[in-house]
Amino acid sequence: MPFHSIFFQDYWLTRFVFLRLLGFVYFFAFLSLATQVVPLLGERGLTPAKQYLKVIEQHYGSKRKAFIQLPSIFWLRCSDTFLKTFAWTGVILSLVVLFGYANVPLLFLLWSIYLSFLHIGQVWYGYGWETQLLETNFLALFMVPLLDPRPFPSFAPPVPVMWLLLWLTFRMHIGAGLIKLRGDRCWRDLTCLYYHFETQPIPNPLSPYFHFLPKLLLKFGTLWNHFIELIVPFFIFVPGIVSWIAGLLLISFQALLILSGNLAFLNWVTIVPIVAAFDDRVFSYILPDFIVQRAEAAALQADPSTPIATWILLIVVAWLSIPVVKNLFSRYQIMNTSFNQLHLVNTYGAFGSVGRKRYELIMEGTDEEILTAETKWKEYEFLAKPGNPQKKLPIIAPYQPRIAWQIWFAAMQNPEENPWLLHLIWKLLRNDALGLKLITHNPFPGKPPKYIRVSYYLYRFAKPSSKKTWEREFAGLWLPPLSKDSWELERYAMLYGWG
Repeated sequence: MPFHSIFFQDYWLTRFVFLRLLGFVYFFAFLSLATQVVPLLGERGLTPAKQYLKVIEQHYGSKRKAFIQLPSIFWLRCSDTFLKTFAWTGVILSLVVLFGYANVPLLFLLWSIYLSFLHIGQVWYGYGWETQLLETNFLALFMVPLLDPRPFPSFAPPVPVMWLLLWLTFRMHIGAGLIKLRGDRCWRDLTCLYYHFETQPIPNPLSPYFHFLPKLLLKFGTLWNHFIELIVPFFIFVPGIVSWIAGLLLISFQALLILSGNLAFLNWVTIVPIVAAFDDRVFSYILPDFIVQRAEAAALQADPSTPIATWILLIVVAWLSIPVVKNLFSRYQIMNTSFNQLHLVNTYGAFGSVGRKRYELIMEGTDEEILTAETKWKEYEFLAKPGNPQKKLPIIAPYQPRIAWQIWFAAMQNPEENPWLLHLIWKLLRNDALGLKLITHNPFPGKPPKYIRVSYYLYRFAKPSSKKTWEREFAGLWLPPLSKDSWELERYAMLYGWG
């Protein structure tokens, strides 16, 4: 007998898909971490985690008090080897989940390791999808058996956990929709998509095609965004076909965002809890028969009662949701904020404001001793970051090149707000090996340059029919030329202990 005719609103197959997707997202989150952690957070990184923890300890007065505020395994040790070991451990554990095995200890390890990195990540880990991943993982802890790691254990997926995943889905979308309406006039007059595809952090090869769509279609796209984020989430709580349609609309919207840009793993981690909108009647038609049969066999042997821990979780999440709901209704709504140290229930949102023009910071060096108007400057290149107007746009998400994201933010700020970028310049003036790991093209492979400056360029998409990707126009200097012995760099070197 077909699975869907036996079970009504069961979630054995739903859990199977949910955990595979969670492992997929974790894999890219930890891979992005493992390949960048030492140059960014290592002992000689741009923002050393060890120094950061010392500052936090001094602020709170003791390591114990600091640990309570920022729980992290790296209070024990914060060497480069320790950082790399746990980062690559996360990669391996995420693959275990991706390939079908999960239990409480395994998911708790993933959660605690990622939480530990988040609490030392500083500017590099200030994104909403980090806490979104942690909250999703925390709910997943109550969906799996204590010890049995098999894809289809005899532990029935608790239905209340599915409710909480839908509650997370609701908050993510409603929060994103409200912050847009409150945050920027272009979301209200339906013109934000005139600019978004061109000014987003890392465009992909399809971004110019979206950008040059007819303006009437772009206005409709903005209206569709509001419909998806502010109307559809209410229907995911209606069991059956209504929830399925709502879930399909939400996933298709995230897929569209994946096609139009490189937003790290934001869209992928958003899809994970939406899976709870579908019960086994849907997945029994999609997944291979042998998987459906294994789920059916496990369901027939399982105890259908809901564990007491699940009901406790429901009460805890309801209590922790109070400040989150207040924030949603507040005219001073804030996005991507946590109200507790463990990031259990959080606020979310993205692109509350949209830039109208794209300015890029271009780091340039020269080996000339004396600077003149005719000085030849050579450009450094970063992974996925717009630079050379001829360079093709990448497909890199769900991997996140974090320095490219931070340079995008730095273009909206000033040098004093970004001492890590001054530290990078300090390193490149010495051809420092860790600094060079953060760039993809070093125009001075033999010896370091005499000066480095950061220029400010206005970037616009070239027409898709053009041989170029960008049109750009020099808009001035963001940072004037600095040499190895510049007093400005020396001041920062003494202040932050570079060396």
